[in-house]
Amino acid sequence: MSDGGVPVRVDAWLWAVRIYKTRSAATTACRAGHVRVGGERAKAAQLLKPGDEVRVRIDGFDRMLVVRQTISKRVGAPLAAAAMEDRTPPRDPTPVMAQRDRGAGRPTKRERREIDRLRGRDQADWDDDGS
Repeated sequence: MSDGGVPVRVDAWLWAVRIYKTRSAATTACRAGHVRVGGERAKAAQLLKPGDEVRVRIDGFDRMLVVRQTISKRVGAPLAAAAMEDRTPPRDPTPVMAQRDRGAGRPTKRERREIDRLRGRDQADWDDDGS
């Protein structure tokens, strides 16, 4: 483990603070352009120092992290949390709409009612007389 002031590779740090399960997964994310340091795309071997802002795209969502301490070896979760500051804004609580499989045919009556319920429409919206 580094002492906090020694520069460390981006991929090693992302693995050490438990953002990725393996170092090779962190390296692959850097190659794919999912990791940015200071707003610029980062190569896996780019060095990090305390105070650097790291933006990581995971599952279509960006995590914004600030390096507090540089560590190069994987450590326990409490030490990993202390090595970074998570400035990720909270996710939007909008629910994800369910999708039917393409070619599944027409929905059954039960499925149609569930779809209408998910879309915020209920039976009272369809009946003019309220029955």
